[in-house]
Amino acid sequence: MTTVKTLLGLPGLRLRPRAGTDLLDRPVTRIYVTELSDPGRYLSAGELVLSGLLWWHAPGDAEPFVAALARAGAAALAASGADSGGIPDDVVDACVRHRIPLLEVPDDLSFSVITEQVVLALAAASDSARKRLQAAAEAPVETLLDRAAAELGLPCWVLSGLGRLIAGTAPLPMPAEDVVRRHAAREPGPLTLVPVEGRHAVPWLIAVGGPLSTAQAELAEEVAGLVGVTRARESRLEVALPEEVCVVGLRTEGSDESRDVLSEWLPDALLLETAGETSYAATARPPSPAGLSIVEPLLRAKRIVCGVSDPGPRDEAAESARYAVAAAARRTGRVAVVPAGDVDVHELLLAGAPDGVRAALRRRVLGPLLAYDAEQHTDLVHTVRVFLECSGSPTRAAKALHVHVNTLRYRIGRAGELLGADLTEFTDQLDVYLALRAGD
Repeated sequence: MTTVKTLLGLPGLRLRPRAGTDLLDRPVTRIYVTELSDPGRYLSAGELVLSGLLWWHAPGDAEPFVAALARAGAAALAASGADSGGIPDDVVDACVRHRIPLLEVPDDLSFSVITEQVVLALAAASDSARKRLQAAAEAPVETLLDRAAAELGLPCWVLSGLGRLIAGTAPLPMPAEDVVRRHAAREPGPLTLVPVEGRHAVPWLIAVGGPLSTAQAELAEEVAGLVGVTRARESRLEVALPEEVCVVGLRTEGSDESRDVLSEWLPDALLLETAGETSYAATARPPSPAGLSIVEPLLRAKRIVCGVSDPGPRDEAAESARYAVAAAARRTGRVAVVPAGDVDVHELLLAGAPDGVRAALRRRVLGPLLAYDAEQHTDLVHTVRVFLECSGSPTRAAKALHVHVNTLRYRIGRAGELLGADLTEFTDQLDVYLALRAGD
């Protein structure tokens, strides 16, 4: 990293500090030459500002110029004497007041020589920084970030594209989800974001705590590449789990994000398989559904369906998760999460049946009743369902349907005739109820 102190040691420049000698460790990212009285709109953080002070005419002129440097976060001011009369006292005073290191340039030294030397120093530092980063290519993400922050002179973070903070060198100035949302919406923010390349459906991002010069941006790209390699390497590592696990099945309808979502939502889980839009992972403990609510707005998927098994042997838990996913798919809402323990036995049995089998079951058992309702414009199917959901109680069903109990008994009797079933018998009730639920 090139600092103000580095520039003082460059051969042939003979720069002399006049103010801010306690600030010489500030990083320098590039050089900018100006003679504007207020260059604020053109300045960037970390710049060495080079000026012949042609804008200075009288005491007081230094205040707006140096204040602009301070607001922009300039690294230092290198100046030659105004009209060869030396640097005016109010320039020195303004630099002290605004904490801007001031370097005096010898009158016989060309600005082109200074520019050339500084550019070469920045290029050499960038090349050295790249080599130092590459030397840490096999290191964990946390080590790479520490090196990157040291080279860039700025805090760094790695964020998941789903709003998870993976690693960082300082507290993140805002929630990770907000950073990712701003990036997706292309909204400006206080952080510079660099995508981590890779074949993952859910990307990672490098966040740097401030604007970057061209050299810094190139270095950040290098960091992003190294983090991508580390991510790919660590994703292949086997996770040790206990004998009894929970298996989580996740379906991202309309997208291929399910595997990456599980990786981000359950970073300590073992990914088992992916089939189409659905992926499965084994984890030591049941996950919190709140994690999906956070990531849901960030996904391309039209809908998220999730099933969670009870703890058990992996194969048994995996089967339970599959049925829970199938049950969740028949729930409403943008996010549907169903723990296996919440699935009724009849729902569990139906969840394992393909859609074609469910439709055939419904037609075979309920066909005559469905046809009668269509021809007579009645709703005996609904009457039977309410009756069965009221445990076969005519009184409760009549109350729920707002009809007289005798009317209810007549309708149930008529429905039984059409179905060829005795709706007061438990086994017939079970068959009819399963057929009714097969259409849900």
